[in-house]
Amino acid sequence: MIQFRRIVSQVTIVENIAVASGIRDLARLRRTYGGRRWRKVKGTALVELMTSDVRLAELHWYEAHGVGKKEMKIKRMLD
Repeated sequence: MIQFRRIVSQVTIVENIAVASGIRDLARLRRTYGGRRWRKVKGTALVELMTSDVRLAELHWYEAHGVGKKEMKIKRMLD
């Protein structure tokens, strides 16, 4: 998995991948963070990598109302 320091730009082209029971890790998310209606979401943004390079990447994360974005990761580089 590619690690990054921070997100440099706004996350754009945001779309839901899975909602509620369509998420494999639903029980773990509820146990760890609470929340009720979880969504797995993807979007694109410029990110600063650990090597200080800035690249366009596809990001995936989980989010729930009142909990926020959790477990954000880079899925693939787009440039």
